[in-house]
Amino acid sequence: MRMRIKTLSFATVAALVAGGSFGRTVGPDLVFEPVVTNLVRPVEIAYAGDGSNRLFIVEQRGRIQCLRGAELTEFLDIADRVQDRGNEQGLLGLAFSPLFSASGNFYVNYTSSSSGRNGDTVISRFHLDAGAESADPDSEEVLLVIDQPFANHNGGQILFGPDGFLYIGMGDGGSGRDPGERAQDLSSLLGKLLRIDVETPANRAVYGIPPDNPFVGQVGIRAEIWAFGLRNPWRFAFDRSTGDLYIGDVGQVQLEEIDFQAAQSGGGENYGWDFYEGSVQTSFNPGSPPLESSLTFPIFEYGRSLGFSVTVGRVYRGTRYPRMQGIFFFGDFGSGRIWGTQRTERGDWSTVELSRTGFGISTFGEDEVGNLYLADLDGTVYQINDDYIWADATDLGDGWKQSAWLGQFNDGGFPWLFHQYHGWWMIEGEDQTGLWFFALDLGWIWTGSESYPFLFRASDESWLFYLEGSRNPRWFFNFGAGEWEMR
Repeated sequence: MRMRIKTLSFATVAALVAGGSFGRTVGPDLVFEPVVTNLVRPVEIAYAGDGSNRLFIVEQRGRIQCLRGAELTEFLDIADRVQDRGNEQGLLGLAFSPLFSASGNFYVNYTSSSSGRNGDTVISRFHLDAGAESADPDSEEVLLVIDQPFANHNGGQILFGPDGFLYIGMGDGGSGRDPGERAQDLSSLLGKLLRIDVETPANRAVYGIPPDNPFVGQVGIRAEIWAFGLRNPWRFAFDRSTGDLYIGDVGQVQLEEIDFQAAQSGGGENYGWDFYEGSVQTSFNPGSPPLESSLTFPIFEYGRSLGFSVTVGRVYRGTRYPRMQGIFFFGDFGSGRIWGTQRTERGDWSTVELSRTGFGISTFGEDEVGNLYLADLDGTVYQINDDYIWADATDLGDGWKQSAWLGQFNDGGFPWLFHQYHGWWMIEGEDQTGLWFFALDLGWIWTGSESYPFLFRASDESWLFYLEGSRNPRWFFNFGAGEWEMR
């Protein structure tokens, strides 16, 4: 998208920066480009990692569609064995083997139509023959079946972690308020994040237990468990760069939460449900609550005024949009809001609302090169872009890139320059005057003419103003005090 650039007032620039900042960095201006429409309840977006850059879109009814360029074809149809009568049932998850190019193996998570109304959770492996465009439904190998006492809270996400093991998100079994106290019961697989070996199991087992799983060898505890205390982790995601894990746990009556697990974690985290909903203690569990020091609380939570069903989300690691780099994006199915969060230099988390879309956000996904997508349950998949950068740039060396398009600035043509390593933007006039400079990584925005330059820093909302013809004295506007100071 081409963008007309015009001179901005003090107030406009201040509003732009204050409205979307992460610590010291200006946030992106999200735009949504439809890439495929007329799907039937899309609930997952995946890629195969085989160099084809195909997108695979899971439809809840039991079908997987493959998008290659603009062509949509059917990849798998298992609707004959999928129970999707309930709103939270259906074909819910898809993960391709890290060795898919060689093995042709991929994995799905669905609720079974052969196990009654509640629909047990089934984790299965399927196979794609070499040269084939669609998978054989009869190639299914069932690996794990988990009894579901109710029709809701099925989780659904499956992903291979950076360690090569398959992670499975399981809800607490459903109904409401976890009546069976399953999320805290380590003899049950419900209300858990599971971690199993499906690629290299020993002794011809259908799956194996990684030896470093936190509860291996403990009597009465399921060794598949990696973490527990979850209500309904509908979606979770690994940062492809760092290996960090983000979990979106759908709340009961008060709070939606984002949970975090660092890449170096050894597992065993207790996220608190049903003793806690987010950071708030509940009365749902009649037992004695664990010590707070033994729990892992959310990095972000929000109440019903902002939404009612959190959907995770991906960390952007593409190369097209530098302002999106390293931000973890997530949304809410009910309100259509999208947020972004990042760690600050202090080690805490800065979260910003970035968009109110109106979409029923059922899932996020990414492709092989790191482009980011979301699905609207009504049937459209969108690519998420930042309306602020052009990818058709010329490499000038030393990290600088120049846009091919000349923007409009004071009715003249001026090239955009972008420094790919430092996140610096510059608009330069033909006579070297009228310069705008965006030093995003430093937190400062510098702009002005040869007569009146000024700066703005997002981290402390400070303005710095130089008088005409001189760098001294300097006037500094203190937002906290609401007045100008000479320094």
